[in-house]
Amino acid sequence: MGASDDRMSAEDRLIADYFKPIATHPGALALTDDAAFVTPAPGTDVVLKTDAIIGGVHFFAEDDARDVARKALRVNLSDLAAKGATPLGFLVSLALPKDTSADWLKRFALGLREDAEAYACPLFGGDTDRTPGPVMVSISMFGSVPSGAMVRRAGARPGHRVFVTGTIGDAALGLVLRQGATWPLTAAQREHLLARYLLPQPRNALAEVVRAYASAAMDVSDGLAGDLTKLCRVSGVAAHIDVAAVPLSDAARAAIAADAAMRETALTGGDDFEVLCTVPPARADAFRAAARAAGVPVTDIGVVEAGAGAHFMDGGRELAFHRLSFSHF
Repeated sequence: MGASDDRMSAEDRLIADYFKPIATHPGALALTDDAAFVTPAPGTDVVLKTDAIIGGVHFFAEDDARDVARKALRVNLSDLAAKGATPLGFLVSLALPKDTSADWLKRFALGLREDAEAYACPLFGGDTDRTPGPVMVSISMFGSVPSGAMVRRAGARPGHRVFVTGTIGDAALGLVLRQGATWPLTAAQREHLLARYLLPQPRNALAEVVRAYASAAMDVSDGLAGDLTKLCRVSGVAAHIDVAAVPLSDAARAAIAADAAMRETALTGGDDFEVLCTVPPARADAFRAAARAAGVPVTDIGVVEAGAGAHFMDGGRELAFHRLSFSHF
């Protein structure tokens, strides 16, 4: 992003009008150059993450552009939280159809600015392109951790407890609602599920706690069952999960009561953007207390064991899922 002279092109004007006000860090160079820079603090590592959202896949055409921008930023913030990292800033690449209105861009920039300020995560630059397809927003985010302290997926060991933040399955059930489900829900329950799909609540307030106590961590983006299976695979362990312990919202419980098949959707569906982590048993109580102090609910849902895979137990019976998680391919 950047304008070269006073004879501004349409793209340069778009950048100056909508994105330059968000680029508040000196290293962004007011979006007047082809690149930007950031100087990490001594004794820190830079953590890098990129994720994209696409119209018709991650959001609907009728969704408010303000919320589209916030979702794009928050799905990346969620990954930083799971790594124990503090946000430093981000780059955005935006592919827009020809008929994109100035009002859409204004709402998009508003949402991006609101969350950039709320999460202390300024814009450093990016790119704008025209596309014949739906809107695509790609965020590349960077954060910092003390050197060597990034929490990886690979640290889970037998005996460690498995924790998850918040509630599971709300976003996946919200998507099913958007697609026409007619469960007997209250207005508040319906709104809760729809909001969780549209706008994630990244757990960045827990990042320092994750870094201090977790042996392994990742965010739940593709579904609890599949993402825990990935963590177990990288760590070379298994996990035994008590399905009854998995935290569900009242709205999710109501949806599952109306349609029992939705339990699998809740356990395997994507877009939760909660933090999944393992904690040594001797540190579990301290982890709970630190999470409570940070204002983030956490739930112990099982234990790491020797072996392979994530085993979801309903009483004495292991659940068999049609698929472990959402996949684009």
